[in-house]
Amino acid sequence: MDKYAALIGNIGYQFSDVELLTLALTHRSRGAKNYERLEFLGDSILGFVVAEWLYKQFSELAEGKLSRMRSSLVRKETLAQVARKLELGDFLILGEGEMKSGGFNRDSILSDTVESLIGGIYLDGGFAQAEQFIFDKFAEQFDSVSELSSFKDPKSLLQEEMQKHGMPLPNYVLIETTGAQHKQEFLVECVLVDLNFSAQARGNTRRLAEQKSAQLVLNRLKKEDSQKYALAAASKV
Repeated sequence: MDKYAALIGNIGYQFSDVELLTLALTHRSRGAKNYERLEFLGDSILGFVVAEWLYKQFSELAEGKLSRMRSSLVRKETLAQVARKLELGDFLILGEGEMKSGGFNRDSILSDTVESLIGGIYLDGGFAQAEQFIFDKFAEQFDSVSELSSFKDPKSLLQEEMQKHGMPLPNYVLIETTGAQHKQEFLVECVLVDLNFSAQARGNTRRLAEQKSAQLVLNRLKKEDSQKYALAAASKV
């Protein structure tokens, strides 16, 4: 168990059956006894927990929007982001070929391991423990989805507004990326060249930063410079 001490601290759960934890970390390149069945189980549990949370959290949203939000939470890139925060790559049990080719840092393997870990926690400690792990370790992702929902897709709204008035589409410029690889922060600027409008925003994904900056520009269009905007838009008609 000592070899997993750091990992147990990261995941916040103590396995009673250490063999389950070992299995959850074992890639198929290591042999027939691997995490694929646990991954199958964990994928289903994660999907259910996320779906239930979205259903309760956003009672006003239609099925299509809920499905897109669920997809953003359970996609490979999101799971790999969680895996890197937990430093799962340091504990993966890989075959020699996968080890040499950098499998410990591959999104597909890292995302599968998060699901297998969820499956292992469920078998070892029950549904409540698996659910708690998901809420704890996906908290940042849940927050991001909540923010985007409240914005009601500002990038699309801003694009539609520009198209409606025959104006050029917004430009999104990545200003800087800071932080360690597993916990990066992106600074993005949304620019409306013709109106000389711009706004910068930060997010833990580039997409979120773009959405936030678009919302800031929308706010300015609607409130601060409505007269200037109307005149500029009219000149394009």
